[in-house]
Amino acid sequence: MSTLAHTMMTAARSADSGLASPGELDRYPYAEAPAVDRVGAPAWDGADPELGRVGRRAAGSRGRGLHGQLVQQLGQMIVSGDLGADRPLVPEEIGQRFEVSRTVVRESLRVLEAKGLVSARPNVGTRVRPVSDWNLLDPDIIEWRAFGPQRDDQRRELSELRWMIEPLAARLAAGHGREDVQQRLVDMVEIMGHAMAQGDALTFSRADSEFHSQLIQIAGNRMLEHLSGIVSAALQVSGGPVTGCDRPNEASLAHHGRICDALATGDGAAAEAAMRQLLTVHPEVERVVPAPREH
Repeated sequence: MSTLAHTMMTAARSADSGLASPGELDRYPYAEAPAVDRVGAPAWDGADPELGRVGRRAAGSRGRGLHGQLVQQLGQMIVSGDLGADRPLVPEEIGQRFEVSRTVVRESLRVLEAKGLVSARPNVGTRVRPVSDWNLLDPDIIEWRAFGPQRDDQRRELSELRWMIEPLAARLAAGHGREDVQQRLVDMVEIMGHAMAQGDALTFSRADSEFHSQLIQIAGNRMLEHLSGIVSAALQVSGGPVTGCDRPNEASLAHHGRICDALATGDGAAAEAAMRQLLTVHPEVERVVPAPREH
């Protein structure tokens, strides 16, 4: 095993996992029909009772500390529909409900505003914005949708988006003879192989995410490069047999290897074809490729 593989596998086993496994799909309890005390008031009772005091939450999410945890909780409530569009968000009520300071509430609402989830206007206050205004490419919103009521739509949309992005990125990457990056991709495949042999799904997933992110970044298209974070988020929240990279298996490993071989020879068509095979849905799932939706 290479030094890089050993280091990555050791780090993965000792770190907190922010990745989801199929058994974690219901780790966010969303209320089916949140109660409303008065018209226009947020249904705070729909929140996880364990999160009444935000500081008690384990720091396993992207944001850490009170600020990050409050962003996570409010974001989940908005995306799940517990806090519907145009609902007022009163900082004083939020502070009392979650037992945090006005500063924490204010900074959290600013983060949510940057994501398009809320808007703050003079004489109107802060209100939840409709879905059409959300930044659906934000990694946090991708995660919140993937573990909420919209999970099926989110995973399908991510699968379709990857089909549009990654085969082209693989073709373009074959035209850029970056030996250092190509070696990095080979290293990731090696790590995935060792992780699969040891039943280490976490390390496999992290190496897989790194592989796809690096591949997009060497495609030579800066707009595509900005989408690498979306692909990483898609891999982390897939949570089921959606594409060939969603779970460790020999076929997935072989397709990753074929992509590396095609990049090494500069064969863009072969790299694109291997990526399409990698993104093919598993046989036990009805659709072999993401099909266009009927409107």
